[in-house]
Amino acid sequence: MNRRHGRVAVAETGTAPSELDLPASDTGEQTDRPWLVIVWNDPINLMSFVTYVFQKLFGYSKEKATRLMMDVHTKGRAVVSSGTKERAELDVYRLHEHGLWATMEPSG
Repeated sequence: MNRRHGRVAVAETGTAPSELDLPASDTGEQTDRPWLVIVWNDPINLMSFVTYVFQKLFGYSKEKATRLMMDVHTKGRAVVSSGTKERAELDVYRLHEHGLWATMEPSG
């Protein structure tokens, strides 16, 4: 397929047009935009464990991990990482493996 400025060249057959306009796609915007990973407060995990998980998974200092854990505890949630959609999916998966409640959403 030959793409030129939002158009695709097609072979001439009968009355078929030589070029077709392609619909605009916003998939580039969705993949370029960073995704946020959010950890939610839960009644199960100890604060010390949540701090430990943040240090282990993200390499945060004890101080930063503790700040994020306190946001989870007092505000109900904290953004713990951001990045590509694929990276956010992996971070959510890893947090789930450690028993934390996590989701992801596009930023902005």
